[in-house]
Amino acid sequence: MVGTRNRTEGSAVPTIGVLALQGDVREHVRMLQEAGASATAVRRPAELDAVDGLVIPGGESTTMWKLADTFDMLQPLRMRVKEGMPAYGSCAGMIMLADRIEDGIAGQQTVGGIDMVVRRNAFGRQVDSFESDLDFAGQRVHAVFIRAPWVESVGDDVEVLGRTEAGDRIVAVRQGPLLATSFHPELTGDARVHRYFVDMVREL
Repeated sequence: MVGTRNRTEGSAVPTIGVLALQGDVREHVRMLQEAGASATAVRRPAELDAVDGLVIPGGESTTMWKLADTFDMLQPLRMRVKEGMPAYGSCAGMIMLADRIEDGIAGQQTVGGIDMVVRRNAFGRQVDSFESDLDFAGQRVHAVFIRAPWVESVGDDVEVLGRTEAGDRIVAVRQGPLLATSFHPELTGDARVHRYFVDMVREL
């Protein structure tokens, strides 16, 4: 069964996991709950198997990849995404959902699923972090960028949902049940990006 393993058909309250290997787990859980979902931390394959969708939070993409491999989560993540589980990646999570990355470390792997090339640490180091207003899926949102990636290019099936204020960099995309943003909506107190994802999960 794809995408609704823990939810009865038509239920308005999906169960969405937050990959809890590293990153802003509590903040994402809070935003998902505010957006109308039941949220839970996911650290093991059995916990992953029980959710309707998954958030891959920000953090450090190379560390996240290594921890996922160490805890035997990398292949289960790839399988659930391949099966059609909705997933949302923010910042490092965007890198984890990319099919291809630039400026990664030697041998760096991803979960994949979105036909895009993502450049790691594209906006600079921690000291180059910044905030900006931008359009996301037709809504004006406040975005926080921390050592953020950007999207270099996308395939034909990828929808661009957001660009930087100058319009020169892609920072939000969707491909089917997969969503990714360069920025951290969990840090703003605005649940609209998470609500967008919760609605995606409800659609399946």
